[in-house]
Amino acid sequence: MKLSERKKKILQYVVDDYISTAQPVSSKSITEKYMPGISSATVRSELAGLEEMGYLNQLHTSSGRVPSIDAYRLYVTELMDKSKLTREETGLIRAAFTSHVDSMETVVNNAVKVISELTNYTSVAVSSHSGKEKIVKIEIFRFKPNQALLLVVTENTLIRDKFIEIPESMTDAEIADAGRIIFKALEGKALDEVLAVGKAVCEEFADYREIFDGVMDAIEEYVERDKADVVIKGEDKILDHSEASDGEKMRNFLSVVTSKDKLCELLDGGNEDIEINIKIGGESEDVPKDCSIVSATYSASGVKVGTYGVIGPLRMDYQKVVSVLKGVGKVLEDILENKK
Repeated sequence: MKLSERKKKILQYVVDDYISTAQPVSSKSITEKYMPGISSATVRSELAGLEEMGYLNQLHTSSGRVPSIDAYRLYVTELMDKSKLTREETGLIRAAFTSHVDSMETVVNNAVKVISELTNYTSVAVSSHSGKEKIVKIEIFRFKPNQALLLVVTENTLIRDKFIEIPESMTDAEIADAGRIIFKALEGKALDEVLAVGKAVCEEFADYREIFDGVMDAIEEYVERDKADVVIKGEDKILDHSEASDGEKMRNFLSVVTSKDKLCELLDGGNEDIEINIKIGGESEDVPKDCSIVSATYSASGVKVGTYGVIGPLRMDYQKVVSVLKGVGKVLEDILENKK
């Protein structure tokens, strides 16, 4: 059954209010806070209709309503307002990436930290790797006069490593040529294979020896890590929310944040075309009930540079989280592409 515009608006108010207060929402609070021109009896009738349709639950006969899983899904896909970050919040994000950014590892750590600070939830970044992965793209672009950011894309992921040193005298065109020549030689080869033959073919890259060595060092360091990289910040943020007092909800939350395998699984969006991916707890067996995951995949120069996410209670401030992830993505892209 299609919802009327009034039912949609009332449902939005219920979800917003419950996210804010963690208290069941009554018809009286709706009329007082959001709809003073509508009678409490009318709102009560609409709430009863929404409950009958499966969007609201009533914990006790005399209590207000709380959103159902279906309500949260409709909220994040259609009802919630688009929120913009304040100038101060945008400044905090930019500041996180403009100092001591000498490696992609630092970029990842800074991103996860600032996301957790601004959302007040646990945040995480995950990447996986294997020496059997084949190279599908290599791209090199100037970051500073004597530094370039190396992006090596495999079948499964992007290799993150330190920014490589380059001769300051190299032009942007020469840097691009070096990237194309190295990629042509390594395209389609497994990382293990590249390392096995790398030293033997290094003379072919005499004109770009410094860049070639940087590529080889990056691949070697990547392959030596045999497990998924997981960066997590703000594990204790859950204590700032009312869910911390519920033993079952805490167990569900801890079952996620204490398992690297689970984190890798949950942050796998499954579709890189999706800018923001929201997994609501209880919709499927993948996400424990009472928890939700919001993640975003960021790119620079058309290349995936990472997937970051926020883990929080079902009663998450989705509007805030989405705005922060989008804000971080914009600043991160600007920084990596050296935009001013």
